[in-house]
Amino acid sequence: MITLLVLVLAIRLPLLWLGVPLTAAELRALLIGERMHAGALLYHDLYDSTAPLSAVVFAVLDLIASRPLWLYRILALALLLFQALRLNLVLNRADVHPERGYVAALTYLLVASVTAELDTLSPLLLGHTFIVTALSALLPTTREGYDNRRLFRAGFLTGLAALCYLPLALFLLVGLFAVIIFAANSFRSFLLLLCGFFFPYIVVATFFLYTESLPGFVQFHLRPTLQGLVAGTDGLPLWVQLRLLILPGIILLLALGRAFTTSLGLVFQVKFRQLMLVWLLASGLMMAVGGGVAPGTLVLALPPLTYFGLFLWQKAPRPWVPDVLLLIVLGGILIIRYRATLGIEELVKIPAESRYAVQPHPAYTAVQGQRLLVLGPDRRPYVQNSLASPYLDWRLAQADFGHLNEYAAIFRLSQNFAPQPPTYLIDEVGLLPELRYKLPAIFGRYQPTSTPRVYRLK
Repeated sequence: MITLLVLVLAIRLPLLWLGVPLTAAELRALLIGERMHAGALLYHDLYDSTAPLSAVVFAVLDLIASRPLWLYRILALALLLFQALRLNLVLNRADVHPERGYVAALTYLLVASVTAELDTLSPLLLGHTFIVTALSALLPTTREGYDNRRLFRAGFLTGLAALCYLPLALFLLVGLFAVIIFAANSFRSFLLLLCGFFFPYIVVATFFLYTESLPGFVQFHLRPTLQGLVAGTDGLPLWVQLRLLILPGIILLLALGRAFTTSLGLVFQVKFRQLMLVWLLASGLMMAVGGGVAPGTLVLALPPLTYFGLFLWQKAPRPWVPDVLLLIVLGGILIIRYRATLGIEELVKIPAESRYAVQPHPAYTAVQGQRLLVLGPDRRPYVQNSLASPYLDWRLAQADFGHLNEYAAIFRLSQNFAPQPPTYLIDEVGLLPELRYKLPAIFGRYQPTSTPRVYRLK
């Protein structure tokens, strides 16, 4: 295990030392944590689609340090290590493969090193940690059936995962298949799983009910996520994601081919292989719900790929074949990850993730360290400034700014801005004239500066 940790850190630490550029997902997380740390209530004083448990984690991290980007990177690496070792432990304890060891954890961490998106903290990475933890509760302690508490715990952990990233609720399909093949009373067992899943949602809904945020929870989180309106807005472009998935896809195809040509002696091992196939299909559905470009999408495929990879690295008639294949995979990962440093992006045909990093807006460099409102979808001005309104996601902000001809929207804008208006306002969509006309007491106080489209509160 020490060798495993040294190998993974040897791949990742030089890249972290060189610096992983700020991503759009991290900027959103930093702004959410900063705003909630200042006392804003999610979905009431902050309009964003981020799941509630992820937002709470971002707020806690901001409580430790202001905009703690370094802490995000450390936590992301720690979560990946935990997932890999936890999955490895479950596979060894359950005897799902004739050979034991740390090969599963090695495969998990190596493939996870393909993309820089898994070097950064994301709601999907947070939620997936609960999914990996729930796997052990889906496996019966005996080959005869389940303990009721284990099923409830599996559902509960899946509910926590969905509270980090809503599409992870599709993992219930894996749980349903598990109780079908392992439980004597499938219907009752699945009801226990559902009870565990909905319990954390009931607690969260009760909290939002008493804080008058329940309508916002539905409007800004559940409805947009289920309709796919915010899927992948902060991730890499789809064509870049697909190219990064080529190497993991090749490994998975080779592993599947080897797995189905290997006979398994125990009935439980055969059933577990079927379970991992269903997990692989469920991962594909989760990727589709996220548009294939949600930050950290690759992590969804890691558990089934890790399991089938055990067959790829197992003892073969020619012992040198798995070793050579592992060296080829390691070399491919190093080439992909260090392509920008080595200057071989054109040869590899995959643009570096740094091209899609968030940089301060060059037109607004004069505005720094201020409380800011941006009327438009561009969040780059917030890199050097703080969010001073509930309107983080411009798509969701259309609930008010897109209905300026309605009294209710004007009333909500007055409530949100009257107590403490932003010091600066950047009008990228030309709404300020109408806002001045309809809310002169607030927006009539903004005067133009020497920078075009930038206004300062008088």
